[in-house]
This record gives sequence, structure tokens and C-alpha cells, in this order.
Amino acid sequence: MYKSISIFFLLGLCSTLFSQSPHGAGFKLDCASCHSPEGWEIAAQSWDSGELVVPENKNTATAESPAFSHAKTDFPLTGQHASTDCRSCHETLIFAEAKSECISCHNDMHQMTVGGDCARCHSSENWLVDEITELHRDNGFPLLGNHAAAACTDCHFSETRLRFDRIGNDCTNCHLEDFMATSSPDHQAAGYSTECTDCHDLAGPSWLFTPGAANHTFFPLTKGHEISDCNACHTNGTFSGTPTDCFACHETDFRASTAPDHEAGGFPTDCTVCHTTDPGWSPAGFAQHDDFFPLTEGHQINDCSACHAGGVFENTPTDCFACHETDFQNTNDPDHEAAGFPTDCNLCHTTEPGWDAGDFKQHDDLYFPIFSGKHKNEWNECNECHTMPGDFMSFSCIDCHEHDDANDLADEHDDVSGYSYSSQACYTCHPKGEE
Repeated sequence: MYKSISIFFLLGLCSTLFSQSPHGAGFKLDCASCHSPEGWEIAAQSWDSGELVVPENKNTATAESPAFSHAKTDFPLTGQHASTDCRSCHETLIFAEAKSECISCHNDMHQMTVGGDCARCHSSENWLVDEITELHRDNGFPLLGNHAAAACTDCHFSETRLRFDRIGNDCTNCHLEDFMATSSPDHQAAGYSTECTDCHDLAGPSWLFTPGAANHTFFPLTKGHEISDCNACHTNGTFSGTPTDCFACHETDFRASTAPDHEAGGFPTDCTVCHTTDPGWSPAGFAQHDDFFPLTEGHQINDCSACHAGGVFENTPTDCFACHETDFQNTNDPDHEAAGFPTDCNLCHTTEPGWDAGDFKQHDDLYFPIFSGKHKNEWNECNECHTMPGDFMSFSCIDCHEHDDANDLADEHDDVSGYSYSSQACYTCHPKGEE
């Protein structure tokens, strides 16, 4: 009896062992979903465009209700993986043992110099790298200028040409030899910084000095000073102690200037007094001129020689008549000389162009009040009182409508001894126009 029990136990154990799936205990899919009594090969209709899709029961399932699809796993079959033999990845029948990391199937040709995640650079389509620029930018070294055209091996040296060890993002990691070998100018002797971007443009096509990129803030390289040849200012390869005053560089220009002659004119050697850094030394100005003679309105001229004749700039008179004597003498409307006008032009004129007459407010203090007192706003033109053309020394008090009745005025002055109906008599008694 015990012998019979042992036989049944062994048969049950064998049955249990042989009924287990060779794909592992966790694989619950019915064998008939993939295999048929004809053999273990998976039927062709279970493959859909390279993607394995098998239903729970081939006799009842539809395409909309598959039981297994590789796309639903952690490793969808895309690109080259879709046409790869299953056994290339699944080395045993226990499918769960296959790992999804790239390095578990593919040899690391880069020897871990770029990490183990192949997908950072490659896709499942091929091994080509299309995003090298983006990868370098994300790693803190954008490929700009000549770096964009450089071959990988120009910077990443290795015996296999496939190792990409990090070489650092500092310029000297690659260009220290260039720095040491540079002689025009000698970077070491001049004490230059090893930070190449202080003087060079990372995006530039060559090592040419780039004024806009250089840290030259202590002396702005703008306009006329925007130069590419350091030796133009730093002679003999000396870069420390270079003077920044204009005359130190431009003494020859100063002494050679003839229009006007700067030396003869006693001009200051500080170029910024008259010039900006615009190329060509123009436009030139002299803002300090306004401190002793404002160059405004009619005096706003660009030709210094218009006032400074013969290139002489010192002791030029500032009174109007010294420059405008000819204008004064040639004026005939009115004739300034005949009328005995003062030669101080600003008594009647401003500096506005055209010599338009001003109000001549001084008339009240010098001659007779016409802008104040009883005669204010009683006249419009000078010739209403100065009736003799061009003669401003003569005047009339009795031609205006208020004084043109001799009899009426005689009655008003019947108590005045020696009264005379004449303009000069009026002025003698009423020099300020009062009653």
C-alpha cells in the first residue's frame, strides 16, 4: 500500500513539474495563445508589422483585445529593435530576465566616458548622433564659431577615437599651447589673462582680437578707437603702463594740424576739449567757448576762422563792433552812422540771425520813455516820432493827433512864460513825458 502511495506522489510531482511554463513562474499567458499542436513556432499572424501581439485565445480574441503586446511593456520595440530576433535579447526562455538597459545588450564603445545611457545620444534607428550641438550646450560648452566645425577628435583625444573623456570647459584645457606660443602680442610677457574670452569672441571665426569682446572698460574701444591691431597703441609689445591721455598717442596729429594751427592757436593738448572719439576728428566742438563767448543763434558757426582771422585765437575781441563794423557802416535802413546810433549792437539787436531789430528798451533811459509812462503803447513805428527819414536825432512831438492843434495847446499853456509850439520846447519842459 505504501508503495502505491509513493508511486502516485511521484507521478503527481512529475506532472506538476512538467506542467510549469518554461518562461518562468510569473508568465501567466496560456500556451495556446502563442503556440499550436503543430509545434512551438509562433504563428505568423501573431506578428503585426514587427510588433508581437498575441491574444488570450486565438479562436475568440480580436485585434482590439490582445492579451500581450510588447508595446505595453517597459521596452517598446521601435526602430532596429522591431526587426531583431527575440533571442538576441532574450537569451533564456524566461523573458523577465532580459534587461532594458542599453549596455546590457550593446558593448560600450565609449568605455563609460559618456555614461551608460545610450539614448542620450543615439536612437533605436541607428548609431548616428544628430544632436551634438545640443548635447554640448547642455553640458556647459556650446559649440560656437570654429568649435562648431571642429571634429570631435580635435578636442577628445584617445587611443580608440571613441573615448570622450571630459576635458573641462576652460579655454586653457585645449588652448594653453596656443596661449604660450603667441608672440604678437606676447601673451605671457604682457601678463594676459588665460581666459581667452576676455579678448576673443567665442563665436568668432578666428583668433582675431574682438574689441566688443575685450574687457577694455578702463579705456572704451569705441568709434575712432575701435581698432583690431593692439600694436597701434601698445608699441613694442608693452601693455602695462600705457598712457590714456590723448596727447600721448596723438601728439603728431596735434602738431600737424593746420586748419586751424593748434600750436599757433595755443590750443589745449586735451583733445576731448574740442573732439569726440568719432573717426576723422570731426565734428569738432568747443563747448567751453560758451563760458566766455556763447556760440548760440547767429554766432553758432562751424568755421573758427570767421572770427579768428589768420589762425589767431588769443585776445580776440568780444565786443560786437570789432566783428560787425562793416555791417554797422553799411546799414541804411536806418542809416546807423547818420543817425548816430551806438556801436553796441546788443542795445537794439539780439544774437538771432538776420539782425532783426529788438525793442531797444534802452530808449527810455537814454532818450525818452516810450516803453513806459504815458507814451507806452501809443506808437507802432519809429517814424511816427522820427519823421525825418534816416534822421533819428530829430523828432517831432506835435505831429501826433493829440498835439496837432496849436491853438488848443496854447490855451493849455497860457500860464507858461515863454511857451513855444515846437518839439524841442516840448522836450525841454517834458523830458520824461510827464504832465
